[in-house]
Amino acid sequence: MDKLKAYLIGFLIAVIMIAAGIVWYGGWKLLLQVVLALGFLSVTLMLLFFTVLTLYAESWKYGGILAIFTIISSYGLYLSATWSRTDWQHLYPVGWIIVFFVAILAFGIWYISEPDLGLADRFRSAEKLERMGKYKAAARKYEKAGNYLKAAEMYEKLGWMESAAWAYEKAEKYEKAAEIYETLYEREKDTYYLREAHEYWKKAGNMNRAAKALEKYAKEEPWFWEDVAKLYEELGNEEKAREAWEKALEYYTKEAEEEGVFWEDVGNIARKLGKEELAREAYKKFLEYCLKEAEEDPMWWKHVAEAYEYLGEKEKAKETKKKYEEYKAKIMKANEETSKFPAER
Repeated sequence: MDKLKAYLIGFLIAVIMIAAGIVWYGGWKLLLQVVLALGFLSVTLMLLFFTVLTLYAESWKYGGILAIFTIISSYGLYLSATWSRTDWQHLYPVGWIIVFFVAILAFGIWYISEPDLGLADRFRSAEKLERMGKYKAAARKYEKAGNYLKAAEMYEKLGWMESAAWAYEKAEKYEKAAEIYETLYEREKDTYYLREAHEYWKKAGNMNRAAKALEKYAKEEPWFWEDVAKLYEELGNEEKAREAWEKALEYYTKEAEEEGVFWEDVGNIARKLGKEELAREAYKKFLEYCLKEAEEDPMWWKHVAEAYEYLGEKEKAKETKKKYEEYKAKIMKANEETSKFPAER
């Protein structure tokens, strides 16, 4: 049993014992009086705090409403505390006060459930709201009814295109969502929309449009040219795939000049394009980079071995891989020893 559960059980037992003591001392009526008094005291203090806070913020309207609720709760507290426990009629107003607060709470929850709707609009149908030109309220009503297609239409009329795209997605009209995001890109020039368009074209099963959207995205964010190339390969479009691989090669070559780890990508793509001489040069540079890193971190011997394999130097790759495996075994053994408890050593 965890501590929280133990504390909760202990608290519950304490409450039951206190309640039993009150009943033993003064009967069930005293227990009822204590519960009512404590309940109204808590509500009164809470309402008083928010009343002061609201008035301090100079929100006179809501401050006034909260002040009225505080007075009503205070009256309930007074009646509960002064009950003689013989005259039940004395508690009738208390009952009505409780009903009043429960009704207010229920109304508040109902009102919050549709915060964008006016009081009258809550009782109107989505169709009537649409005819009245209240597209925002109609959209909320259509959403609540699960009619996301109509909700999307309302959002489009409002010009809320991202909300419309969301609603089309909920309606599983992915192609409509994709079209909206492409339109938003043309208007805003934000590459986020192209990425979203790509994803929705994929969901719609239109891989050609998905590839075109991703290709546009890669023109702005060039590290995605590799993804574009792979997608065109899946579609069997070898010409477009090769164009994308060429652009990916150009991007990784620039990156490799600044960060040597990318020479591996240069070599892989160059080899894929049949540029063996370029690939070999790239792998040599990758090997140089890995050897330098391995001097600081022996885990890089793994990549040194990979570089030798790329270059076809099998024996050196085998020797280097052995060096990596020995280091890896040494690390694992050290970890096992440090993880043992003193009694196990």
